[in-house]
Amino acid sequence: MKTFCGRANPSTGALDSVEESEEYDYHQEIARSCYADMLHDHDRNKKYYQGIRAAVARVKARGERVIVLDIGTGTGLLSMMAVTAGADFCYAVEVFKPTAEAAQCIVEKNGFSEKIKIINRHSSDVTVGPDGDMQMKANVLITELFDTELIGEGALPSYEHAHQNLVQEACEAVPHRATVYAQLVESELLWSWVQMQPVEVEGARLVPPPAMGHCAGAHSVCDIQLSQVSPRSFTPLGPLCTMFSVDFSKPVSSAFQSHTSQFVARASGRAQVVLSWWDLDMDPSGSVVCTMAPSWTYPQPKTAPWRDHWMQSLYFLPTESRVTEGEELSLTVCHDDYSLWYGLQSPSQQDSQAEAPPTRPCCTCQSHLVWTRPRFGELNDGRRTESYVSALRSVMREDSVCLGVSDGSLLPVFAHMIGAKKVYGLENSRMSKQVIKQVLEANSMEGGVKLLEIQPEQLTIDDLGGEQISVLMGEPYFSTSLLPWHSLFFWYCRTALAVLLRPNATILPCSATLHMVAVEFQDLWRIRAPCGTCEGFNVSPMDEMVQRSLDFRESREAEPHPLWEYPCRALTRSTAAMTFDFTQCVPQQPISSQGSLPFIRNGRCHGVALWMEYHLTADITVTAGLIGPISEQGECEWSRHRKQGVYFLRSPCESSDDGRAAVSYSFTFEPGLGDIKMDFSVEQLTLE
Repeated sequence: MKTFCGRANPSTGALDSVEESEEYDYHQEIARSCYADMLHDHDRNKKYYQGIRAAVARVKARGERVIVLDIGTGTGLLSMMAVTAGADFCYAVEVFKPTAEAAQCIVEKNGFSEKIKIINRHSSDVTVGPDGDMQMKANVLITELFDTELIGEGALPSYEHAHQNLVQEACEAVPHRATVYAQLVESELLWSWVQMQPVEVEGARLVPPPAMGHCAGAHSVCDIQLSQVSPRSFTPLGPLCTMFSVDFSKPVSSAFQSHTSQFVARASGRAQVVLSWWDLDMDPSGSVVCTMAPSWTYPQPKTAPWRDHWMQSLYFLPTESRVTEGEELSLTVCHDDYSLWYGLQSPSQQDSQAEAPPTRPCCTCQSHLVWTRPRFGELNDGRRTESYVSALRSVMREDSVCLGVSDGSLLPVFAHMIGAKKVYGLENSRMSKQVIKQVLEANSMEGGVKLLEIQPEQLTIDDLGGEQISVLMGEPYFSTSLLPWHSLFFWYCRTALAVLLRPNATILPCSATLHMVAVEFQDLWRIRAPCGTCEGFNVSPMDEMVQRSLDFRESREAEPHPLWEYPCRALTRSTAAMTFDFTQCVPQQPISSQGSLPFIRNGRCHGVALWMEYHLTADITVTAGLIGPISEQGECEWSRHRKQGVYFLRSPCESSDDGRAAVSYSFTFEPGLGDIKMDFSVEQLTLE
């Protein structure tokens, strides 16, 4: 069956009615899952196996039958480990039906059907008794319910229910314990992701509104591959603190709790950010530990395991505060059933506040609801700002009437500061309009920019005071964009505004180019690679299920990734594959581009990286991709502000530097859809 779904088109801005298969959401869920990443995490798998063997042995040593409850079984891998270790029976619970069906197939394929029962329910709905899902309560509890924040997937409520209803009082748990660690740091880089910094424009200083500086920010963890943040980017102000532990073999509470760690400041500076990660002790003795610590904590960083399903977390303090070396400090973490937050106090503050735990962060200035953390970083990038200011300065005249088309953009403010006669800004929401209004008020520029909460096609000459636009400007940035080319929405806005432009109007940026380079990923390839055999068990039915869902659509599309977090090597030169001329309206007919890029380095090509570059003027360009030349060895440095597109090849291929093979590409921009259809293949070249 087919069904029509209303969907906002991020490139055209239109609300499209898209005909989708009723299985679309089902396939999306599977295609975007992390099963491959988890199955390729040998460190995780090996340590779970060690912990399971030890737990089964401890129960057997007591002379008991080993009955296992595996919550969130996924592929059934951990249950099969338990049976192989000597468990008498396993109840494997999996709430997502397609995964439960795949697990059933895997269990049968590996010959464990008689000892493993797959239960397709949420664990809180599982019943125990003669007619229940489980005949008896378990004495070994195995779970994999964790996310980067440890508890964000509902681990605590699930454990709480399991201990009350599904397991025996003296059960063994794998993992046995989780411990959360945190470190207080000062970091100009990380703080720029959450607070607007002052900006110098034409000798004047643009300052953030006071409300932003006093705002605690959004209550959401910033999960990140912290291994890719250089220790040179932050200054530790204290030691790595053990914040709290959860013993999973005993009853667990999901109620609010707070924990405090006291320490002496090791350096003076501004307390801004808390770095955090956690460990899993797979056994009571703590001899088998699976740690999420970033690679730079290892004596040999290259030995650190890589994983994307569990990363590290950043927590931004409500306000920055000065600390002095030798000062006694208290770092407090609070958690409810799904999330964590931090607060910092000195002893004097603790006395005055009767040791009240820090309140949950809540954005009161609206900017943290309008601007994402990468967007804050983009707005705080001084070099990028200078590019836009220089471009505006080069096109601005005393009689310029400027219109800005971007979401929550400072470009209209810059245009006013440079001296435009009139400046207007189109905003997509009342909230983003209010944020820019706060910036104007904080800098005594009320009335300098007229903000309009209106769609481009609704704008009239009357809204512009009877004058036509001489400078149409955009970054372009739109909150609805997921893939790099979604920012082509600017082109559609320019087209809708064509009747309001002066004949000689300046369009800034004047054009954009789509760039590509074939790459070898250091680790990101794992999220798409089939596993086949995992720790000796055949998990190919899961590979096949994921591939079917990828073939449904995902394998023919690019997906967004912040490549600065995922190192890769360029195996070809980078090239501009398509150009979009914003000085002209969106064409009626498709635009196509074909070509090939010969391999120039040895490696294993996993796919193609894609990004946009915006040509503000003939000689000023800003990039949303590579921010420097590719090194001799092929190392790439990527912008932290935007996600790039990644098109994974169905099968990786070996490349060489002899020019005998190339990546062939074909792009077609469909104006009616606002989308870019693409195809890539690796072919052998005939050398004459």
